[in-house]
Amino acid sequence: MTTGTRTATDEIIGILGGMGPAATADFYAKLVATTPGTSDQDHLRTVIWSDPTVPDRTEALLRDGPDPTPWLLNGSRVLREAGATVIAIPCNTAHAFVPRIADHVGLPIVHMIGEVARHLTTLSPRIHTVGLLATTGTVRSGLYQEWLDRYGIGLVLPDAAAQDAQIMTAIHAVKAGTHDDGTTALLTRAARRLAQQGAQAVIAGCTEIPLGLPIGAADVPLVDPALVLARALVRRARTERQGEAEGQEDDARAMYCTQYVTRPPCLSPPPQ
Repeated sequence: MTTGTRTATDEIIGILGGMGPAATADFYAKLVATTPGTSDQDHLRTVIWSDPTVPDRTEALLRDGPDPTPWLLNGSRVLREAGATVIAIPCNTAHAFVPRIADHVGLPIVHMIGEVARHLTTLSPRIHTVGLLATTGTVRSGLYQEWLDRYGIGLVLPDAAAQDAQIMTAIHAVKAGTHDDGTTALLTRAARRLAQQGAQAVIAGCTEIPLGLPIGAADVPLVDPALVLARALVRRARTERQGEAEGQEDDARAMYCTQYVTRPPCLSPPPQ
């Protein structure tokens, strides 16, 4: 899922990060791990802008905290001027502000939450209901509800007590670098409760959550939006490379047809 328009053909991924720094580093590691290749040159060109001064997104959404939009716009400008051709934002809650910046960035934004919703439709057995572990800002903004509704997927959420005492406590611990087995226990209990409520999978809807909740800790599959976003970027880049190769082949065919073939059809250049 992308918003905006392309301005270049040779992909350079711009990561608008710092929300938080550990999640940004984790996302880049996932992008590298997801990229197929056997050498440095097989990997994707990437520019990272990690700005931890971006105001708290949940505070902005729920408690009239400072609006992070100017910081997001500035970071996008930095990435564009550094040569980025597409932007990825490895922060779920920040996507609540994407509509405010999309028309001003001048680059496409690969929408992480939209990619997660689409990804869920590819799973087997078919997913009808998912659970969500996320910041209170993400939950109350309805980001996932909006996208999942488009694909006919139901959503179950933690109750208010678990949201505050378990999930937000765990997220703050990861951001503070103090997460431990207790943090994992909090997130595991919350994820298992969602499974008991009928969730066939659980979305780790804050990029800090996978840092405290290992794959397999819940009773159902855990969907990591950062990993889904990384895979979407790799697919996009590979599709572009394939398109460029096909374009070069088309140019070679056209040149051969123009110079050497007097009547159609012309299907391919001569063997090398």
